[in-house]
Amino acid sequence: MADNARAKKLADLIREVVAQKLQRGIKDPRLGSHVTITDTRVTGDLREATVFYTVYGDDEERAGAAAGLESAKGMLRSAVGKAAGIKFTPTLTFVPDALPENARTIEDLLDRARNLDAKVRQEASGKDYAGEADPYRKPGEDDNGDAEGGASA
Repeated sequence: MADNARAKKLADLIREVVAQKLQRGIKDPRLGSHVTITDTRVTGDLREATVFYTVYGDDEERAGAAAGLESAKGMLRSAVGKAAGIKFTPTLTFVPDALPENARTIEDLLDRARNLDAKVRQEASGKDYAGEADPYRKPGEDDNGDAEGGASA
């Protein structure tokens, strides 16, 4: 079993090699400049690698990129093996990264919260406090609101 540092180094190497090969070495038009390798994870036994990617474009381009990566898997694995120089080259699995969709969902939620805050701010403008402007007791005041040490009748 390999240590985590070795798996991390191999994952970084796989990410770099796959990204460079996609940019310069593969002539598949489905794998243009709109495919980005975001992360790579390698199992502890260094036998399997999961490569996460994003595709800038619509659903058709995402499907084309997935098919292109699947067809180029062997060439990419051999490039990784050549660069890594290890006895067994990990099998590559390509998984679309959900990060852009999650970020878009968070942005939508933040926009909704900003709009609701603006609406509350607009409704609150020009309104008075329900009680006093400062409802907290100050040190030295008693229950009647008089300062201590004052004359009481």
